[in-house]
Order: sequence, then C-alpha cells, then structure tokens
Amino acid sequence: MIRIDQALRAQNALREAAGLDEETFPLAAFVGMISDEIEVLRRMGHDDAAIARVIKQSSGIVVSVDELRQNYATPEERHGRPRQ
Repeated sequence: MIRIDQALRAQNALREAAGLDEETFPLAAFVGMISDEIEVLRRMGHDDAAIARVIKQSSGIVVSVDELRQNYATPEERHGRPRQ
C-alpha cells in the first residue's frame, strides 16, 4: 500500500519536474475528498462543527459547517452513484 504522504511527495516532484504550479483544489472538491473520514467521525458522534475545527486546527483550512454539509459526498457519490 502507498501512504498519502508518499503519494503527495511523488506528485509534487513530478509537478516540479514538469514545471507545473502547485496543485490546488476548490473547497467543494476538498470536502468531497475527505468525505470518508467525515462519515466515520459522524458515526462516532462528532458533529460537523467539531469536524470543521479539526480541519482548521490541523491544516489552517477554514470550512464552515454549511460548506461541510453542502459539499459532503455521500457514500453513493463516492462509489460511482451520483446524486439525483
């Protein structure tokens, strides 16, 4: 298995070698990417305000509770069955 830190180092090196700028993501895409973790934390009893605090404290990324809820990708969306 490949760890996320390894994948990011490889991607950053490839982007640098190719002369590309650092990759950035819109907030909606970021929340979609972390939706697996959000789902698990919610099941563990964490509310969205607590999840938003963890995101901010760990990364400096500010995401509101409303943005978290609006951009959360459901399990169906994450596994190929989009919202209707």
